[in-house]
Amino acid sequence: MPMRSLWTITATALLASLCLITTPAAPRAQELNAHEFTTPLDIRMGERLFQQQCGRCHGIDAGGGELGPDLTSGYRTVSTDAGLFDIIRNGLPNSQMIGISRASTDQSVWMVVSYLNSLNETPDVNLPGNATNGEQLFAGKGNCSSCHMVNGQGGRRGQDLSRVGERRDPDELRSDLQNPDEEVPPRWWTLRVTRQDGSVVQGLRMGEDTFSMRIMDADENLWSFAKDSVQSYERITASTMPATGRTLTSSELDDLIAYLYSLRREES
Repeated sequence: MPMRSLWTITATALLASLCLITTPAAPRAQELNAHEFTTPLDIRMGERLFQQQCGRCHGIDAGGGELGPDLTSGYRTVSTDAGLFDIIRNGLPNSQMIGISRASTDQSVWMVVSYLNSLNETPDVNLPGNATNGEQLFAGKGNCSSCHMVNGQGGRRGQDLSRVGERRDPDELRSDLQNPDEEVPPRWWTLRVTRQDGSVVQGLRMGEDTFSMRIMDADENLWSFAKDSVQSYERITASTMPATGRTLTSSELDDLIAYLYSLRREES
């Protein structure tokens, strides 16, 4: 073999070995962990990214939507942070879960993991109210059970509150009860439909697309309409829930909040 060719091969091999020694391998996302991105800023950024890319299916507050489940009460298909990362990044096969934008960095995905984990934390809080009295108010004077379901009992015209204590803290619950119109997700808007004969049907907005809409009326009857077959329709973005400050005393409101905050997954 000519000396020049031998020198070329030797130099190339030496250069390759130096590259292997001096260039660190990029860590895989699964080798990182969510604990590196758990500051309040990380969680806020994760919340913002979740709302932008995941809120349409899972709800703006991760409480569930028309296409995705509630993520505030644990995860049915995964038990580790790395597994949650993989689902957010890559989606789930044979499902509507398609995964986050490929342009998102691994750090951004970990921030979403940290945000979702923060929703499932259940800190101990001492509340002034009595949960037992609050439960009676929920079914009685407060009339909450006419719209809201708890553990399979109650109405369907409001959110299922079986685990509301896992996704809403006491201050948020107080705001929800006293100012129900402050933040109403589209899932809980009302539609008022005027049919061709002039009759009106109004109910909870169960679904709407370019051509059709579905509503549930006050008697929990379901109605479907083609938009081109009705005279008109109107979206009402105010909450159907009355402010409880009008019917409950301050002490009763404390009791109701204590009850609602107690609604969480039972520890095994």
